[in-house]
Amino acid sequence: MRFATDENFDNHLLQALIRRYSDLNIVRIQDTFLHGDEDDEVLQWCAQEERILLTHDVSTLIAFAYQRVGRSMPMPGVWEVSRTMAITDILNDLAVLIECGGQEDFQDRVIFIPLR
Repeated sequence: MRFATDENFDNHLLQALIRRYSDLNIVRIQDTFLHGDEDDEVLQWCAQEERILLTHDVSTLIAFAYQRVGRSMPMPGVWEVSRTMAITDILNDLAVLIECGGQEDFQDRVIFIPLR
């Protein structure tokens, strides 16, 4: 699977995820030309690059993701990760998704972590 993290994603969590999955294909949005761009532009780029977006931004980004799906625009998936859980618990939930799913399983879906 291919991932991107938006600009507000916790760097400590990202580093822990990379330590757990050293071969993870992940890009930080702030390391791309998209740094500072609007959420809809980030989602467009993720769709073009076929990258699931990891975010903590439930207030605006999720609405843009649902709008893309509603308009039948490509949306490779968004995983909204809680900021209130311990990193270990978040990593365990992410592991379930990474190890048991495939890229196509998350197409047009918003997944909330913790998993419910």
